[in-house]
Amino acid sequence: MDLHTLTSMNWGIMAPEFAILGTAIILSLLDLFMPRTQSRRPLGILAIAGIAAAFIFLYLQFGHEGASLFHDMYRLDSFSKAFKLILLLGTGLILVLAYDYRMGEEEEYRGEFYYLLLTALLGAMFMASSGDMITLFIGLELLSLSSYVMAGMRKRKLESNEAAFKYVVTGGISTAITMFGMSYVFGLTGETNLYAVGAALRDTSILQNQFLLVFAFFITFAGLTFKIASAPFHMWAPDVYQGSPLPVTAFLSVVSKTAGFAIILRFFLMCFSSAPGIKGDPLLLQVQPYLAVLAGATMIAGNVIALRQRNIKRLFAYSSVAQAGYILVPFVSVSALLFETTWFYLLAYLFMNIGAFAVIQEVTAASGTNDISGFAGLYKRSPWLAFAMTIFILSLAGIPATAGFAGKFGIFMNALGTNPGHYILAGILMAATVVSYFYYFNIIGQMFFRSGQEERAIQHKKGLLFVTALCAAATVFFGIFPGTALHFFYNEFHLTDFFQTLGQK
Repeated sequence: MDLHTLTSMNWGIMAPEFAILGTAIILSLLDLFMPRTQSRRPLGILAIAGIAAAFIFLYLQFGHEGASLFHDMYRLDSFSKAFKLILLLGTGLILVLAYDYRMGEEEEYRGEFYYLLLTALLGAMFMASSGDMITLFIGLELLSLSSYVMAGMRKRKLESNEAAFKYVVTGGISTAITMFGMSYVFGLTGETNLYAVGAALRDTSILQNQFLLVFAFFITFAGLTFKIASAPFHMWAPDVYQGSPLPVTAFLSVVSKTAGFAIILRFFLMCFSSAPGIKGDPLLLQVQPYLAVLAGATMIAGNVIALRQRNIKRLFAYSSVAQAGYILVPFVSVSALLFETTWFYLLAYLFMNIGAFAVIQEVTAASGTNDISGFAGLYKRSPWLAFAMTIFILSLAGIPATAGFAGKFGIFMNALGTNPGHYILAGILMAATVVSYFYYFNIIGQMFFRSGQEERAIQHKKGLLFVTALCAAATVFFGIFPGTALHFFYNEFHLTDFFQTLGQK
């Protein structure tokens, strides 16, 4: 490829990624040359500025037609824009949490955290825009490797070392499984481009290798479900969530999970939407029972095990597992509502979960413990925090007038609206939601009906107060007016450019 070809490409479609990459490079250089004793907290402001710049570039791309680079290896389509919106918004809020987070003895590593977080975000954004297995895998590994390091940033804490070790080992196994499955897809089609793979799988000659194709689907899907913490590949989550710094826990819970669902949507719908299964039936139709069992097991495992948790970070780890099960329900039916229900629930999950982690950060810092008892008497110490946490918990539990309820209602109707309807799965969703009331409402009981050891007021940090207020307002607003977000989605997201090649521009 000559210089003229490179300069003639429309590199502007990668402006959000270039903004994140440039900010990460600048932060790493500043951190390298700053005196060892100087605080790295100002770097957080620059990181937030980089997120803001990328957000502006993304906003300017709304309404523009789709484009691609390197024959659809990188795509700017409505799907990528919709998910990048969630990724950038979530990372920006988490950076505000990190700015006010007390690193303690590890304060000298704060600078590393900021640019590692941005490189992880960069990998997630590439996952959302990839139209090729190669770039999908590069984005996945960039996100994963950065997350491994961030999980172990508290180098002098044994639980942080344990979290990083378990994350690396299980993540490495997941990567190997994913690559093994992708190798079968490549071997059957001779292609890495997702659209070329989808076209090759429609060829009648593929009917001779139906078993290998179904095997490739199961292996690849099993590897990717690790990223969303779906049962039975969820056991890394509680240990990693507990041992990681709280902003990292929030990042893994929201941004990493969103990227995981983005890659699953992109990869499996592009490759297997028209693929034949055993005896020639559509593959996605044949695997519905497997996906239903996976979604049901994830909802049950996450909610039941959470009942016995006292550590608030472990409790939210299992809550995150259960939430992954809810989001998997629309994947069973693969209806036209799959995109909107998944996207809206991930948006609602962003606000209610990051808001909850903002409150957790304030409460655990003030009480000095991660035990649920640290929330005892919170209503007397900080009525505002108790009220905001109640909103987030009600949303996570799916109570009406919250964004969580609107999202779960859409998922529930999606399960019933197909032919045939998935009534058993919808029943499991309802039962699992009821079970979640026990551990969610236990936190509310601690805040309003238990007396804490210390009744002194909590000193609010401005950044955390901003995140808490914004997330609480958004959780209520999208619960009462869900059509606002869905109207934006319908205007910006078009299935036509998701399922078609865009060509080099």
